[in-house]
Amino acid sequence: MDNRIAMVSIIVENGDSVVRLNEVLHEYAEYIIGRMGIPYREAGLSLISIAACAPVDRINALTGNLGRLPGVSAKAVYAPAKRRS
Repeated sequence: MDNRIAMVSIIVENGDSVVRLNEVLHEYAEYIIGRMGIPYREAGLSLISIAACAPVDRINALTGNLGRLPGVSAKAVYAPAKRRS
């Protein structure tokens, strides 16, 4: 299966989910290109961006596992697929 490049946006509203969130990200570490996290203390949440390169099913599994955590929302946006000649 072909790899796709994607950005995964994560909003964390429940600080109690952070340990499990990091465990999930560790499970998918081989696909993660980079990560940026921004604590937004005034709003009581954290914003995380993940750059990933993986098969679509793995990226969907990552966002699904993250989205099932209490107080965590995750969505993926994919770069256009390369066309084959």
